[in-house]
Amino acid sequence: MKKSRYSEAQIISILKEAENGVPVFELCRTHGMSSVAFYQWRSKYGGMDASLISEMKQLQAENARLKRMYADIAMQTEPPPTKVEGFSGPYVREVIPPKNGCV
Repeated sequence: MKKSRYSEAQIISILKEAENGVPVFELCRTHGMSSVAFYQWRSKYGGMDASLISEMKQLQAENARLKRMYADIAMQTEPPPTKVEGFSGPYVREVIPPKNGCV
């Protein structure tokens, strides 16, 4: 994944400037970013401060760790699939001709 040119603290300060009334196009021009990036940041970081962002990063790291743990345990406890009893090969469908004699 591409690393952002801006840190979380810089993104928060840019979003705070927008909240204080600076037009988005002016922010984008002064900071050298696109308006699309601004609106993506606003949807992701809107209403957060620095402490909430660090807490969010900790929760994401913990979630990733727990997902890995679950995957490891699931691989250890579930045996690999084996041949199903009574299954002798591919399914063959019987062709039944129509009752009116037409094909």
